[in-house]
Amino acid sequence: MQHPGFFERAGPFTLKSIASAIGANLADESDGARPIDDVRTLKDAGPGHLTFFENRKYIAQLETTKAEACLLSQTDASRAPQSTAILTAPAPYGAFARAMTLFYSDALRSKAAAYRTSGQDSLIHTSAQIAENVVIEPGAVVGREAVIGTGTTISSGAVIGYRTVIGKDGYIGANSTITHAIIGDGAIIHAGVRIGQDGFGFAMGAKGHQKIPQIGRVIIGDDVEIGANSTVDRGSLLDTVIGTGTKIDNLVQIAHNVVIGCHCVIVAQSGIAGSSELGDFVVMGAHSGVLGHLKVGAGAQIASMAHVKNDVPAGAQMGGTPAVPFKEWAQQVAAIKRLGRKRAGLSQS
Repeated sequence: MQHPGFFERAGPFTLKSIASAIGANLADESDGARPIDDVRTLKDAGPGHLTFFENRKYIAQLETTKAEACLLSQTDASRAPQSTAILTAPAPYGAFARAMTLFYSDALRSKAAAYRTSGQDSLIHTSAQIAENVVIEPGAVVGREAVIGTGTTISSGAVIGYRTVIGKDGYIGANSTITHAIIGDGAIIHAGVRIGQDGFGFAMGAKGHQKIPQIGRVIIGDDVEIGANSTVDRGSLLDTVIGTGTKIDNLVQIAHNVVIGCHCVIVAQSGIAGSSELGDFVVMGAHSGVLGHLKVGAGAQIASMAHVKNDVPAGAQMGGTPAVPFKEWAQQVAAIKRLGRKRAGLSQS
């Protein structure tokens, strides 16, 4: 069964009405009647979709987008395909945030249990689908239209949100919160984990920072384990994804739109910034980090306390801040030690 989604979508709207609502300009007034029924990324957009461009890292995606319309700056307008209608604005990301709010006004507030009336006395909503042999401990909340598979345990104080899906034979730890998520079979979610809350998305501006609706989901594969007090933000336009068999330690931050491959290992107090991608079998040591919009290839190893600021090839071993290949990192450390000994000798002479 196809998941119905977590947010209600308004529309469709004409391009002219969108431009008026968000303070953008139509490059060609004859495009104003075009109907727009959703918002998507450059890569995923097609007929009837509005997208945006601001980060020049994605110029190739702009040039090949199939979007009905694209919101961008006047200086970049010529780079869009001729079949795509153009909306221009001085700050395209902020204008796109207003368009997202137009389509998904309810996404500015996360949905937890999403009980519609105060007359719901039970902590388990009557519309929830609970399979056989599910254990729901005292104090756990199961929200409206949630689905829980056979053999799964929901521990005391856990909150399973509106339309959240949890597979069979899973374990959800005490006082964890899982919303806007679809989780596979055999998952172990330890105490205090937070899954599905807003990603940290704002259009920064001189007059303040505009909140970006986060309309994506969290998709977690089978046999994933997530350690205590770790956090996994839901996606903004795309989904945040954690692949089958991946193991995540305590106190790890996974930001919005991050894609983690299968059988990765991410150790305590590490962080992965928004829209970065990890291939299969990547290992990240404790206190390590990956900046946003980067790709870490399959089988790469990131040493403890290393911080990645550029793409990492498959199988690479990286260390240091900023992270470099292990051999180069060892040479840097040795050179610093030699310099330290030399300066110490000079100070004693």
